[in-house]
Amino acid sequence: MAIPLLQMYRVASYIAGQKLRRVKRYPLVLMLEPLFMCNLACSGCGKIDYPKETLQKRVSLADALRAVDECGAPMVSIPGGEPLIHKEMPQIVAGIVERKKFVYLCTNAILLSKHIHEYQPSPYLTFSIHLDGNRQRHDESVCQEGVFDKAVAAIKLARGKGFRVTVNCTLFSGEDPAEVAEFFDMATELGVEGIMVSPGYSYHHAPRQDVFLGRKASKELFRGIFSRRKNRPHGVKWSFNHSALFLDFLAGNQNYQCTPWSTPTYNLFGWQRPCYLLSDEGYADSYKSLIEDTEWEKYGVGQNPRCDNCMAHCGFEGTAVNDAFSHPLKAMWVSLRGPKVKGAMAPELPIQYAESARYSPANATVTAIPLAQVTRVRRETEDSTVEPR
Repeated sequence: MAIPLLQMYRVASYIAGQKLRRVKRYPLVLMLEPLFMCNLACSGCGKIDYPKETLQKRVSLADALRAVDECGAPMVSIPGGEPLIHKEMPQIVAGIVERKKFVYLCTNAILLSKHIHEYQPSPYLTFSIHLDGNRQRHDESVCQEGVFDKAVAAIKLARGKGFRVTVNCTLFSGEDPAEVAEFFDMATELGVEGIMVSPGYSYHHAPRQDVFLGRKASKELFRGIFSRRKNRPHGVKWSFNHSALFLDFLAGNQNYQCTPWSTPTYNLFGWQRPCYLLSDEGYADSYKSLIEDTEWEKYGVGQNPRCDNCMAHCGFEGTAVNDAFSHPLKAMWVSLRGPKVKGAMAPELPIQYAESARYSPANATVTAIPLAQVTRVRRETEDSTVEPR
């Protein structure tokens, strides 16, 4: 089982409590981003595209734990940058564990052997090690040779010392489903607790833009991967650090809308609106302001051009978990049979803005035409001889 019973019980109890109190928007995972500095410059990452003075800054121990308390989410993911660069990271992790929150420390693992003695094994701590595929694929993704071997060695080291370990895998264009399936076999045989997988989000600051998958291509890729899930060599059975319905969503069988408030982000600038992936929409000075003052209706598939190709877990896992609570029999059935890999896919959500909606990286603004005007534009398009795109 990818997620231990203790964690499943604690998280389920938390969600049940939120629903009993009729809380409309509640956090499931806090994305605590304590720094942007990294020791890699990956082709599909825009997180290090900040001035030198920003890259040298850190979220303090006090501010990090204050954010954990303010948010109240039962799980905390610590991405970056590279968190192990942060000198106070052992104290931050210890403080979160002391609060009995489940913390996933995300790392490329280059520095793990140097710092692993600073951490203690705990059911509340997991090292989430970044691996984007086999040796060649991963080293190409991170633009540096030898990183795959260091990550694999770190997984073995952490497992040997009794730590919980998962693999965090981001998939990009040009993936071969058969190769990804073989990589999942390898990761499983390493003894990791589970695999977290997601198509890459197209950060506009990323050094390469040709590596990202479109929405249809993502679904077809995951169907190709999941169709190889059964009858793996040596009886290998993949375990994922996801809900069954999120995996079904990746395969195109659920037409979920993003729930960005389920995974709020706190970093050097404060509470990031609206989510971990959009970094140019402003910040709130408190979690309360983030939830109450953010114009959530401006974001999501069909509601914002920048969101249309996103299928990342930080946007949709919370939606899938909520759906599982609302429809437990459906969730159980999907869990038993696995994601559907044949037949028609679920219809896409309707577009609520005109095609002339624009995103400009220069000023990081989206100009969307009102829905009434969208309806008129659509009608004119349908009446014309031009085939709608």
